[in-house]
Amino acid sequence: MAATTLLAGDMGGTKTLLALYGLDGSGLQVLHQHRFASSEWPSLEPMLQAFLNNRPEGIAAPTHGCIAVAGPVRNHSARITNLPWQLEERALAEAAAMNQLELVNDFAVLIYGLPHFDAEQQVVLQEGTRDAGPVAILGAGTGLGMARGVHGSHGLMALASEGGHREFAPRTEEEWQLACWLKQDLNLDRLSVERIVSGTGLGHTAHWLLQKPEAANHPLRAIGEAWRRNMASDLPAQASHAAAAGDPLMIHAEQLWLSAYGAAAGDLALQELCTGGLWVGGGTAAKQLAGLRSATFLEAMRDKGRFREFIDGLQVTAVVDPDAGLFSSACRARMLAESSGTLS
Repeated sequence: MAATTLLAGDMGGTKTLLALYGLDGSGLQVLHQHRFASSEWPSLEPMLQAFLNNRPEGIAAPTHGCIAVAGPVRNHSARITNLPWQLEERALAEAAAMNQLELVNDFAVLIYGLPHFDAEQQVVLQEGTRDAGPVAILGAGTGLGMARGVHGSHGLMALASEGGHREFAPRTEEEWQLACWLKQDLNLDRLSVERIVSGTGLGHTAHWLLQKPEAANHPLRAIGEAWRRNMASDLPAQASHAAAAGDPLMIHAEQLWLSAYGAAAGDLALQELCTGGLWVGGGTAAKQLAGLRSATFLEAMRDKGRFREFIDGLQVTAVVDPDAGLFSSACRARMLAESSGTLS
């Protein structure tokens, strides 16, 4: 049994995963894990206490921990999206009787896992070289997450980003038409990248094509209308399934989406000059792996004019582990224990 126990968490408005990790050689081993329905608890402190009080016999209490949270972290505190909870690191550490507990944005936390993902947790999309320079990751889920990492004295340091909210820049006439329609449909003055490059954005792209006269009798037309009114149906997933089954219109929607996604990935690589590597994560990475490996995504990523050679030389990798956030939180907790001298 490992002498040091680490707490890791991945917390959202719907569910919270908490886990205890121990060190197995140089790697991390899950000792105990539990899934909580977030809305059933008045705050995170009693949830943490219940989890730790009910850990299996023989597992030591954790000394250090990291919890990934769905929202921005500022001044060691965070407010959770979709929950009326205000979290504060010191109060949480005291409630859990721990030396240190850190809150990290749930996308930025992936930076801490990047050096430790094994072959089962990631898939190379483009072979290239990596050095000790900055790293970057983006990922389409409900929105578009972005984060960057720089090397410090104790390893990578994550820097959160809201780059998914930067302005969407159409590259083709069709993207221009989509952007103009979407601004009108959503009553927006400006259009952010994540309005198109996200799981929701795939739904918007499919819905736009379903509005065209030639799609009047398409089997997803009514589903698209219902999705746009109240998001009751899962149009993005159904569009992907239809594309996989050979539906020409949904294949077109997916190709438009993948091309915009690839362009956003290339833009991030240039912005961060991530010679340490570029990763693609998020909730759609494993589901869209074939698309991320396609020429549609990769050529849009590489199509950066005079900097094409730079993009060509980067290693680009997809994170496909659904528990990557929890594992990355454990990696950060280990860093905190190491820097405190708890671990040698």
